[in-house]
Amino acid sequence: MLLGDVAGLAPLPARAAPATASPCKAVQSEGETFTICTVDLRRERVRVFWLGTDGLPYSSLSTLGEKIGPKLSFAMNGGMYDKGQAPVGLYVEEGREMKGVSTANGPGNFHLKPNGIFYVKGERAGVADTARYLRQKIKPDFATQSGPMLVIDGKIHPKISTDGPSQKIRNGVGVRDDGRTAIFAISERPVTFGSFARLFKDTLGCANALFLDGSVSSLYAPGINRSDISPPLGPLVGAVAK
Repeated sequence: MLLGDVAGLAPLPARAAPATASPCKAVQSEGETFTICTVDLRRERVRVFWLGTDGLPYSSLSTLGEKIGPKLSFAMNGGMYDKGQAPVGLYVEEGREMKGVSTANGPGNFHLKPNGIFYVKGERAGVADTARYLRQKIKPDFATQSGPMLVIDGKIHPKISTDGPSQKIRNGVGVRDDGRTAIFAISERPVTFGSFARLFKDTLGCANALFLDGSVSSLYAPGINRSDISPPLGPLVGAVAK
């Protein structure tokens, strides 16, 4: 959500793990455990989801899993949204811009500038701060805007303190290997912004990374028998077989 301050989540085992290997695994960083889902875009397709064929938001990861089926290797909440579950900022699906870029100022994490955009074009993904994205005039296949940026050109966002007082279950996305690899992460316990940013910079080696949300952060990963429950969600992001 826009401010990321709602009730916590609980894992809900949904189904037996399939025979194929899961892209998701546990990683330790600074004494905390994170679940990391890694996607090679040459082998899988990363895309965003919002509205189903009925024109209504999918709302939950379990519903998305039911609709997409076994082609969906994992998914998580994919950016901040308003009370109507609509994206707060840019949202592009299959090359169609369904919400425009937001450059507005305001409260909450989304407006902690610079915020940024995760996008996919062909077999490459990117994370760019909003101003850079606009300058580059990218025409993505898929995109979602959120904020703040966690890592910008190898440096932690200047407004993120080393370890501030706010601790939330958080999720985000980074890229490496010249955009061939997208890395999604979710914390298993509440963590600070600083700890989460350092995960991407130091442990995962991502020169650019974007915060997706906090508190509502949730994961669907059938390969590790995980389907988190959550409040109604807006945009979702996941990997599907080509």
